Amino acid sequence: MRLFHFSDDPDIAVFEPRPVRVPSMRPTGREWLNGPLVWAIDGDHDFMYLFPRDCPRILIWAIPETPETERWRWLGDCRAAAYVERHWVERLEAETIHRYELPVEGFEDLGDAGMWVARKTVAPLEHIAMSQLDREFAPRGVELRAVDSLWPLKSLWDTGLHVSGIRLRNAHDWE
Repeated sequence: MRLFHFSDDPDIAVFEPRPVRVPSMRPTGREWLNGPLVWAIDGDHDFMYLFPRDCPRILIWAIPETPETERWRWLGDCRAAAYVERHWVERLEAETIHRYELPVEGFEDLGDAGMWVARKTVAPLEHIAMSQLDREFAPRGVELRAVDSLWPLKSLWDTGLHVSGIRLRNAHDWE
């Protein structure tokens, strides 16, 4: 297994634990997830962060409980799908982000969509710049889907799919 952190900053020598920028409602006993942590994503879920930082997106994939009809309707032959507003596609083509590989030691698995956290400073093992992000999805079995609005996809949370919404507050018509 490999762990990564994606950033628009090309010069991170060490990752210091820091609180999240926008705290989330956490289950009782897990409020500490809003506190100072270093966040990482595993290699199976890295496609969730192949975007400019502020890009709103909805990511879906089947879980064992997903009915086959829903899986086929929403995913077809894809492993996962990533929805973005159409006007973000140009930025996916043009911007560069930085993928830092992190050591697995010291990280705790959150058991949630490939997310891991460390409570101490972490030095990256490797750093690569990634451009033409729109070309990174297909090799991972993920279909990038441009839509005029993410709002009509809100009903995905009522399906049997795993649904992650990231930076939706930046979507042009999200409420």
